[in-house]
Amino acid sequence: MSSDRRREVRQPASGQVRLYPEGPMAASLDASLVDVSPFGFRAVHGESTLVTGVVVAFEHPFAAGRARVVWTRIADRIESGFMVL
Repeated sequence: MSSDRRREVRQPASGQVRLYPEGPMAASLDASLVDVSPFGFRAVHGESTLVTGVVVAFEHPFAAGRARVVWTRIADRIESGFMVL
């Protein structure tokens, strides 16, 4: 069993996240919130180009601001973890 490397407690969450990628990916996209923490959030979306390092502006029911994609997992769905900047 792998150890959990999370530094902060995450709270389950739901709702829509609006993402506005910076740079050449100018179109906004919608995602579904999975969980939140004081310094980040996790969301499910349909955009495989949201890779590590991409910076987005975001809006969800608990916060708004800018965040960086810190990981993306593509399996039966596309899921990314975001660190709030």
